[in-house]
Formats: sequence, structure tokens, C-alpha cells
Amino acid sequence: MKILVVPLLLLVGTCSNQRHSEKVDDLKNSISYSEKAPVETYLNTITTEDLKIHLNEIASDKYAGRRAGADGHNEVCDYIRKYYDSLQIKAPKTYPDYFQTIPESYLPEELRTSQNVVAYIEGSEFPEEVLVISAHSDHMGVIDGKIHNGADDNASGTSAIMEIAQAFQLAAENGHRPRRSIVFLHLTAEEYGLYGSLFYTENPAFPLENTVANLNTDMIGRVDKRHVGNEEYIYLIGSDRISTELDFIVRKANEEFTHLELDYKYNALNDSNRYYSRSDHYNFALKNVPVIFFFNGEHEDYHKPTDTVDKINYKILQKRAQLIFATAWYVANSDNPPVKEVL
Repeated sequence: MKILVVPLLLLVGTCSNQRHSEKVDDLKNSISYSEKAPVETYLNTITTEDLKIHLNEIASDKYAGRRAGADGHNEVCDYIRKYYDSLQIKAPKTYPDYFQTIPESYLPEELRTSQNVVAYIEGSEFPEEVLVISAHSDHMGVIDGKIHNGADDNASGTSAIMEIAQAFQLAAENGHRPRRSIVFLHLTAEEYGLYGSLFYTENPAFPLENTVANLNTDMIGRVDKRHVGNEEYIYLIGSDRISTELDFIVRKANEEFTHLELDYKYNALNDSNRYYSRSDHYNFALKNVPVIFFFNGEHEDYHKPTDTVDKINYKILQKRAQLIFATAWYVANSDNPPVKEVL
């Protein structure tokens, strides 16, 4: 009998591997854009010119580095709010002025009362199901008399979301309203410990159990040393940690529309930088919401007053924003939300 055990186990293992491989292949093959033309049409409304307008505004000296709770950041939040209002992108009923106020008592002692900005486009078929696209709008303020403008961190992500929102709104006005609702979430106090996203996940504008995914954008306007000479890349972090399907979706979006190098270096479980837990997607992941963190990597100006608008690569910022848009389009319009399963 002992002689038969090993072949039998090998046979069982082989069958199991085959079933797993077939399941992976079936999932990959199920992901397709039935209509590419509208995606390309609205993806191309995300322009370097418009990104530059927003980024130059958000990262300007007049906002004094956008420290959470300070006047400069409050004024940036008002700029964002007015932008959504001008596009007729609605505020949620729970926060009718677009502001989700975070009391001073909730924040670290050095910060005053601050706010997240929340806007959304209601879905046509599954309005109760929500995709959240997020970026933090705060930065470090003035340190030792020097303004930290945070052009890449994170005026780049903030500007990208604003352009992505405009593209979805144009699509909705032209008969391509997303099937699921999309929330555009600008978060505060990320630089002080992810407080804005923590507050939102504890007090969501829409139930987290109905939140199908979070696409988080933090620093996407520069090129790091690892990719000098190859700017056509983006780091993906967390995309396969909760939903293999969500990872396959972003890969398909890239394959069909943007053709960037998708770099998973910092997605490794043993990544010493711990980027997975260092931006706002993490608080969604802790609530079992599938996430993707879009990131360009650190550079020599990270958290320094030299992170300024003249160093932004607007061409690659545009392409990365377009990848996020294409990924969001699929998630918002597919028959089913991404399955919470890791294959």
C-alpha cells in the first residue's frame, strides 16, 4: 500500500494544479472591454494642459504647503469643491457642501479641524454599489521657513482625480453614465498618519459593504532612479492582495490603452519600505475593500521644499491618470464587481 501513496498524491496534486490554472485562465479571459471606443474617447479628455492648470494651482506658494487644518489647505479644499460644483458633479446627501468635517479632537494635537472633500457620480444600474477613487490633498506646510509645495506629493494625484472626474462626467452627459456610482474622495491629514481615510472608513458617505474597490493615487508625477531612461511605468501596490480579479482588470486596462510597465517591486510582502501601509488605500484594505495604490516611487525631493511643479513630468502624469481612468471604467461598468478572492 505504501508504494501507491506517492503516485496517488502526485495525481491529486496535479489535478488540483490544473484546476487552479484553469480557474486563473478563465478569470483572465473573462475580462474584456466590450466597447473600447468610448473608453478611448473620454480617456483622451485627460490632457497635460488641464493637469498642469490644476497642479500649478494646488502646489502654488499661496497655499503655504497645504498643512491639514491650516488656512492654505482649507482654501485648496474650497478650490476642489468649486471645481466639482462647476462640473455639476454632485455632493453626497450626507455632506451636501462636499465637506466631510474632521474635528480637531480626532486629529493629532498639532492639527486644527480639517475636512475631506467628497463628490460623486451616481450609477445608472447599480447606484448602491460604489467605486472610490482617492488621493490626499494635504502636504507638510511650512518647515523652517520653507514652503513644502508637494507638487508630486500629492498635487499630482489630486489633479489626476479631478481630470478623471471630468472625463466621467463628460461621458455621463453624453449617454455613458457609469453603471456603478463613483466617489471622488480628496483626503486630509495623510501626511500625519492617514487620518482622513481612517475617518472616512469609520464614517463613510456610502456603506463600505457596498464599496467595490478603492483606487488610490499618491505621487504619480515623477520618475524615480530605478526607472531613469524608462519613464513609461507605474508601481502597483496591493492590487492582488484582496482580489486577484482587480489585479487582472488593471493589467487588461494597461494592455488595451496605456502600455506602461507595471512594476510590482513594492508589492512584495517583505517590502522593507512598507508602502502598502503608508497611504490612504490601507484603511480601505483593513475593511476588506479591494485596493490599488498607484505610485511613482520616491525621489530626491520627497518631503523636501524642492518638490516643485517645474519637476513634474506631465506626459507621464497624463498616461498614469488615463490608466486609472480605464481601470475605473471597467470596475464601474462590468456586470459584477471584483470578486474578493485571491487565486
